Amino acid sequence: MKSMKKNIATVAKEAHQNAVEHGWWDEDMRKIRSFGDFVTLMHCELSEAYEEYCKGHTPNEIYYQKNGKPEGIPIELADCVIRIFDFCAANQIDIEKAILDKMEFNKTRPFRHGKKF
Repeated sequence: MKSMKKNIATVAKEAHQNAVEHGWWDEDMRKIRSFGDFVTLMHCELSEAYEEYCKGHTPNEIYYQKNGKPEGIPIELADCVIRIFDFCAANQIDIEKAILDKMEFNKTRPFRHGKKF
């Protein structure tokens, strides 16, 4: 069976709907979670990706716990994107447009702008 591709906006809405269904956006949570909390959670997923690297896992390695939970760098990166998509959908941010706009702008930048590594 051929899978249908989804656009980023659709995936963001699905990520948010799943978070809503699992209680992350109920009234009590809305009262206590700040923008900083969301950014921290996103950053934590990136830190977990780095922890996987430090444990010796390769960037494309996915492995599974006995309960079927996927682990590895790709999974932690996915968790970060899911958190970003959830936040964007909850706040009516068109993340697909933002990504495309930024990628277009990046094409105009000089070679290694800022001379960063």
